[in-house]
Amino acid sequence: MKNVVIACGGTGGHLTPGIALAQSLEEKGCKAWLFISRKSVDSRLSSKYPKLNFVAMPGAPLIRTPIGLFLFLKGFISSYLQSKKFYKKVNADAMIGFGGFTSLGPAVAARLQKIPIFIHEANRAVGKAVRMIAKNSDRVYLPEGMLLEGLSSEVVKNVGYPLRKEFRRIPRERARKHLGIPNSDRLLVVLGGSQGAASLNKWVKKNLSDLAAEGIATLCITGMGKDSSGVVQLDGPADEIITSRFIAFTDEMNVLLSAADLVVSRAGAGAIAEIVRCRVPSILIPYPFAADNHQLHNARFLEVKGGGLVCKDEYLTEKLFKEVQEMMFNEELRAILRRNLFAMDGGDVGSRIVDDMKQLVTEREISLDTQGRNLAVYA
Repeated sequence: MKNVVIACGGTGGHLTPGIALAQSLEEKGCKAWLFISRKSVDSRLSSKYPKLNFVAMPGAPLIRTPIGLFLFLKGFISSYLQSKKFYKKVNADAMIGFGGFTSLGPAVAARLQKIPIFIHEANRAVGKAVRMIAKNSDRVYLPEGMLLEGLSSEVVKNVGYPLRKEFRRIPRERARKHLGIPNSDRLLVVLGGSQGAASLNKWVKKNLSDLAAEGIATLCITGMGKDSSGVVQLDGPADEIITSRFIAFTDEMNVLLSAADLVVSRAGAGAIAEIVRCRVPSILIPYPFAADNHQLHNARFLEVKGGGLVCKDEYLTEKLFKEVQEMMFNEELRAILRRNLFAMDGGDVGSRIVDDMKQLVTEREISLDTQGRNLAVYA
């Protein structure tokens, strides 16, 4: 297996595991080509990895309106045709998709050219694109304990979420020093996902004084274009000053999570994988309008595993402050959660996926070669 196309992009949750897999492929001597969307979120993140090969592809999400359907079909046909040409150009050995509209055209082109297809679903509710592609895939990668109706257990392999090589947990003291946050602070980090979360930003602003009064410093990632960045200093207990920060975006999420005592976060699969890797206790607020309610399924699984708590978006006002307060000052509970998170860490998922892909592609080549020799004998 020498050349692999990775169809990802459209959201950070699709693109970041694609980048992680590309890193693992390149590390093991395979050339990786990443098909991404033309959205700004993709171009911004891809610019951070100049050594990887990105190819911007046409495409649009499926929106059930006349214009939405037209744009989806136009993007699908264009991406199919471009993928078909690209596979021949680089002599692609395999294609893997991470779901979303960026995977459909490349998957159809790969199937018609008899190129092995792999598909990865990060969430605990399988998306429409993955369900469509899975029927013709050589391997379907699903989260722990999941199966997909209509697929043989031999096709499904349960793996986790590939994290980029640079995403590592670092010691709390070093993370705090890097961020300029005192070791003595009780730090709450609030994350709204790659696009931010208006309801979480609003909650932080409303409760900032009460959090400071409890001695809790807050660092809120507001999302690009959602709120301005800034620093707020308020009176804390015993006349101390509590410093809270608002920033739009960060490329150092592992540093933030490593520095945190507690995280309040949306429940995308990527956010949860990062929380697990950094072993930081969390309260997850599933986005209520996520497709197939996948964030609630993600969050509930972490809660059942003893890695965090769940608070629905509709209960932010009445419940979240009290839960933050109780967890922040319960050292024993947070220690238990950290131990459970350590046990949940899947390690180098990207490398395991690459090894599995290589094995399947090799077995397929041997099988085709054997069939060819047998046909030649009978001829």
